[in-house]
Amino acid sequence: MSATSTNSAISIAVVGHTNAGKTSLLRTLTRRIDFGQVSNSPGTTRQVAAIELAVDGAAVLRLLDTPGLEDAPALLEHLQALDGELPRGQRVQAFLNGPAAAAEFEQEAKVLRCLLATDAGLLVIDMRETPLPKFAAELEVLQLCAKPLLPVLNHVRHADSQEPAWRTLLASHGLHACVRFDAVAPLDGAERDLYTDLGALLPARRAQLQQLSEHLQRQAVQRHTASLRLLAELLLGLAAYRERVDKSTLAAAGARAARIEQFRARIAARSRQATFDLLSLHGFDRHSAEAAELPELVGRWEADLFNPEALRDAGKRLGTGALVGGAIGLVADVALAGLSLGAAATLGAALGGMASQGIGPLGRKLADKLRGRVELTLEDATLALLLEQQLTLLNALERRGHAALEQLQQQQQPPAAAPLEAKPMADLLLALRPARAHPEWAAPKLADAGNAQPAPASPARERQLHSVSTALRPLALAVRSTHARAS
Repeated sequence: MSATSTNSAISIAVVGHTNAGKTSLLRTLTRRIDFGQVSNSPGTTRQVAAIELAVDGAAVLRLLDTPGLEDAPALLEHLQALDGELPRGQRVQAFLNGPAAAAEFEQEAKVLRCLLATDAGLLVIDMRETPLPKFAAELEVLQLCAKPLLPVLNHVRHADSQEPAWRTLLASHGLHACVRFDAVAPLDGAERDLYTDLGALLPARRAQLQQLSEHLQRQAVQRHTASLRLLAELLLGLAAYRERVDKSTLAAAGARAARIEQFRARIAARSRQATFDLLSLHGFDRHSAEAAELPELVGRWEADLFNPEALRDAGKRLGTGALVGGAIGLVADVALAGLSLGAAATLGAALGGMASQGIGPLGRKLADKLRGRVELTLEDATLALLLEQQLTLLNALERRGHAALEQLQQQQQPPAAAPLEAKPMADLLLALRPARAHPEWAAPKLADAGNAQPAPASPARERQLHSVSTALRPLALAVRSTHARAS
């Protein structure tokens, strides 16, 4: 039944040609990767399925996924052969009550029956398709239901997009208001535009749709804030983390390499766990195809985290070129790229600071300077590269739809852009510096599987965590701006 009260949920039928992206749109609007079935094969959706969006526990919008229209020209001919004296809506009802609705036009009947019972329809159109006469027939059939229709233009950024031709066809049927919405990678502001334009078609429901839009925007802000806190936890914990090592272990090349590899593996596992947490926060399953195809999860991720050239490049892009370059050069003699090695008594003081004080190459002076046990810690260079990886992932998740099937290609080189401003990066490093003197702020169990346990809570750690989260905001904004210019 169509909604009659402005306090009830608005019901919207999502309609369109087979394989136009209807289920994909619903996954993205609801941020549910498990809704329906998405495939590049036509006719995947065979039954009507519903999903709701709620505000404060009350359903505001009920979206119904429908099968694709497959033979609109033949259906239009059938409808035109019915009693011409019947009004448009009654003509469709006569068809639905007839035998053809359960036979050759069974799928089309499901679509029309659903549209008649709802407040309006979202007409999803694949812009890669040529607007052939069969699509004009679909428009005529749908308009016989006398329900407001809002065309949603999908795949508008594809090289084969035929948007001008489609707009001409839609205008010829009186459909001038359209929403450009790429279900795989939504355009900036597309979700807000969709609900605004839908409100124009349903003026009595405009307030509800505005309420929903504002609620979704608040959720986006909350996700972003939670994401920055998650990254702050990662950075603060890794800045504080240290492992004690016997000097004799580092003296033997084979034992030293194995010990350092173990340390790096634990760091990489903890970083990977943060990646999975970030995916979960944004509604992606780490085991799903959508999550696995994100570029930050494929390729040489762990290797790049401790690759000297990658560390140096990341430092330049993040405005820490001099600091990072010096730190890498300092540790090169003992093959510790990305790590610091310090006296246990000083809790692993960063070697970048030692370099600035004029202490010579570690490989020549370590034996004379250190006794007993030493500590491995992470260099600012590694934290900077890890930050770039995670902020790039965050930006991708905030722009990524929940129905993407195509694998995103990992770029061999980052998009050309000016380094981030030095002050925000310096502010972040300053906020992380106290962690170097607080090993208790690190996660106490940095397991090989990356299953880190929360660090003990303390007012000082919480204050510093807030400072790190705050320092991350301008850096996240800069990464977003950089990728927006490059795309």
